[in-house]
Amino acid sequence: MSEGHPVEGEHLLYSFLTMEPSSVVKPIHPKAMPVILTTPEEFETWLNAPVEEALKLQRPLPDDALQIVAEGHKSDQPQAA
Repeated sequence: MSEGHPVEGEHLLYSFLTMEPSSVVKPIHPKAMPVILTTPEEFETWLNAPVEEALKLQRPLPDDALQIVAEGHKSDQPQAA
């Protein structure tokens, strides 16, 4: 499926909002990081508020709210079974 070859019917779609990386993320991914919502109030705002209000959620989490839990080399190849 592509814009030039659309497929009729229902499709499951998703999206995510990115921003400049925080100082925790920047060494790993210097271009961007996802916006992370952490409270029920933020979920509600994102889903139901006017866009001007929802986009105020586009901000980094405080550095102490994130931690690196694993590191390794990037590999786009599937691992052998």
